[in-house]
Amino acid sequence: MAGPKAKSLPANGSKARRGLKEHKTLYLLMVPGLLYFILFRYLPMFGLVIAFKDYNIFKGIWASDWVGLENFRDLISSGDFWNVMKNTLKISFTKILIGFPIPILLAILLNEIRKVRFKKVVQTCIYLPHFLSWVVIGGIMLNLFSPVFGLAGQFFKATGMEAVNIMAKKNTIFWVVIFSDIWKEAGWSTIVFLAALTQVDLNLYEAARMDGANKVQQMVHITLPAISSIVIVMLILRIGKIMNAGFEQILVLQNPITRDAIDIFDTYVYREGLGRGSYSFAATVDMFKSVIALILVGSANKISRWFGEEGIV
Repeated sequence: MAGPKAKSLPANGSKARRGLKEHKTLYLLMVPGLLYFILFRYLPMFGLVIAFKDYNIFKGIWASDWVGLENFRDLISSGDFWNVMKNTLKISFTKILIGFPIPILLAILLNEIRKVRFKKVVQTCIYLPHFLSWVVIGGIMLNLFSPVFGLAGQFFKATGMEAVNIMAKKNTIFWVVIFSDIWKEAGWSTIVFLAALTQVDLNLYEAARMDGANKVQQMVHITLPAISSIVIVMLILRIGKIMNAGFEQILVLQNPITRDAIDIFDTYVYREGLGRGSYSFAATVDMFKSVIALILVGSANKISRWFGEEGIV
C-alpha cells in the first residue's frame, strides 16, 4: 500500500510544476492583481485593531490604549447611527430591487439586435455614463432638476405648475439618487449578462419557434433559465455591497438640507474619521459594515444553494 502512494507524490508534484511551466504567462498576469489585493485589501486589515483602541495618532497603533468594545457601544448609542443604518439599507435595497433587473433586460434586448453597427452604437451610448465621474453626473442632475435653469424648471413653467427644487427636498432627492445610479451603471452591468447569453444554445430557440413560442415565451423558458446561475452569482455579490450605498454619489448629491434623508455609513465615516479625527470610531463603523456584509453574503449564498444553484463557493 505504501509503494503506490510514495510514487504518486512525485507525479503530482511534477504535474503541478509542468502546469506552472506551461501557463507561466497566465500566472505572471495574475501577479499585479494579487499584489493589489495583498497591499490594499489584506495588509490594511491589521489596522482594524484601532476599532478596539482609543487611537492616538502620536502614539501609533500599538501604543494607543485599549478600550475593548467601547467604540461599538458608542456607535450603537450614537444619535446618527439608526438614521444612517435606515438610509443605507433603504437606498441599497431600492437600487437592487429596481436597478438589478434592468441590466438583465437590456442584455436580452441587445442580444436580439441583429444589425451589428446599430448594436454597437446602442452599446456605446448605454456604456458611456459609467466612465463619467460622479462630479460630472452631479452637474448633469443639477441641470436636469434645477427649478431655475434646468429641464424640470422649464417643465414647471410650461405647465404652469409651482416650481419645486427636486435636489433640495428630502422626499425627492432619494429618487434622484436611485435614478442617477441606474442611469450611470445599468449599461455597464449588461456586459456580464451579454457574455452569458453568448453561451446559450441557439438550437433551443429554433426548437421553441417551431413549437410556436413567441419572444416573451422564449425569454421566460429559455433565456432566463440559461443565465440563472450568472444572475444568482451577480445578485449575491450585489447583496454583499448593501452596506456600501455609494460614497461618491451621496457626497456629491447631498447638501445640508437633504443630508438626513440620504446620509449613509460611508459619508458618516468620512465626517467622523477625517472631519473630526475620530479614527477609532470610523474604523469601528467600517468593521461593523464588513461584518454585516459577510453575514448577508453567506446567507444569500446558502439560500441560493437551497434553490439548487451553485452560488459563489
